[in-house]
Amino acid sequence: MPIRLVERLQQRSQRPLRPSEPAVQGQITRLVGLTLEAKGLRSAIGSYCRIEVNPSLSVEAEVVGFGDDSIFLMPLEPIEGLYPGAKVRPLSGGSKVPVGPQLLGRILNGVGQPLDDRGPLNAEAEVGLSGPTINPLSRQPIHQPLDVGIKAINAMLSVGRGQRLGLFAGSGVGKSVLLGMMTRFTEAEIIVVGLIGERGREVKEFIDHSLGPQGLARSVVVASPADDSPLMRLRASELASRIAEHFRDQGKNVLLLMDSLTRYAQAQREIALAVGEPPATKGYPPSVFARLPKLVERAGNGAEGSGSITAFYTVLTEGDDQQDPIADAARAILDGHIVLSRQLAEEGHYPAIDIEASISRAMPQVVAPQHLQMAQQLKQIYSRFQQNRDLISVGAYVAGSDPEIDRAIERVPHFRQFLRQGLDESVSFLDSMQQLVQVLTPPPAPETQQLQPVAAMTPPQPG
Repeated sequence: MPIRLVERLQQRSQRPLRPSEPAVQGQITRLVGLTLEAKGLRSAIGSYCRIEVNPSLSVEAEVVGFGDDSIFLMPLEPIEGLYPGAKVRPLSGGSKVPVGPQLLGRILNGVGQPLDDRGPLNAEAEVGLSGPTINPLSRQPIHQPLDVGIKAINAMLSVGRGQRLGLFAGSGVGKSVLLGMMTRFTEAEIIVVGLIGERGREVKEFIDHSLGPQGLARSVVVASPADDSPLMRLRASELASRIAEHFRDQGKNVLLLMDSLTRYAQAQREIALAVGEPPATKGYPPSVFARLPKLVERAGNGAEGSGSITAFYTVLTEGDDQQDPIADAARAILDGHIVLSRQLAEEGHYPAIDIEASISRAMPQVVAPQHLQMAQQLKQIYSRFQQNRDLISVGAYVAGSDPEIDRAIERVPHFRQFLRQGLDESVSFLDSMQQLVQVLTPPPAPETQQLQPVAAMTPPQPG
């Protein structure tokens, strides 16, 4: 070996080792409302940090904004005992969530931790919270009906596999009960339920009564009650969507029920206002309307060879105002809407579905033409009765003045009975069509022939 090379190696070996670079950390400098301000860090939007409140307590937080040389953090849970100068350390690797069949029958919080005291999840895998984006040209079209077990929906607002619908209702009209019926009656392999921003009491009631042991056995429940932080409510919504995406990618047909989309929007509003985003439409910042389609577009059919996610999102219309900003934005990005009427609920009509104000945009693609024609015929007769309801109620209408109104007066009581359904009563898709034929058929005269059999109305199978 050359002498010069040996000398160089000896000199370098005698140099003191450089101290390792200290771990990057910052400190809390300010607390305003729900937002923490930290300095000394360079973390990207959406990344996670850990705040060391004391030697025995640390809290995870997400970076939701930045300004000049500081970043804004939103903690996942309330922080007690926080002091100025508390250390903040960035977390590497991003947020991972558990997925797999081991989640069936389990109840999780917004970060994927079990709430049911049944031990660890032992999930087969962990994936990132943000799923891959599907090319819209690669999605399978909606062509197959989905039996939800509710005849008013099966017959009048038929749902297709991979469709996304909204349940629009005010408080106390029965949307949670309707969701519970769907979880028990719908023909889906996997059910994912997201209870976002609801009262803690309603979470247990939904699981014990609306869902029941039979529904829970094939379901994954993600619950984030109203007293959780807004970031936790956002995480719970995204976690429910991510779990549904994983099962869809495994080839499963998934039913995603999220109650409610409005609470998701309100959580994003709280975060956006806390970091200084200006309000726009009735107090909602623009970022709210940007995040809604990102969440909703994660549902739907997958690419060829994968499964589907049929999603129902409840939308709380404050004061029964259908022009509420969130309700108006949701109608534009969903594949249909089912409106629940307070007037029908007060009359004891359950489920309180207003068939006049509701529509399924995918129904023409998933049912036979005869089925669609009969559903439109029932709507027309029912609407004619509603338009003249006041005249009929006060006795101002004279029988025989209009044959269509006369027919409406005679058939509407049968329609209302047809649209009612018990909480524990399941009606299949075929039975729903059979009852639709019967309710539109007047009492037959001896010489009158019956309508065509229901088999002719059966939608064509893909293939």
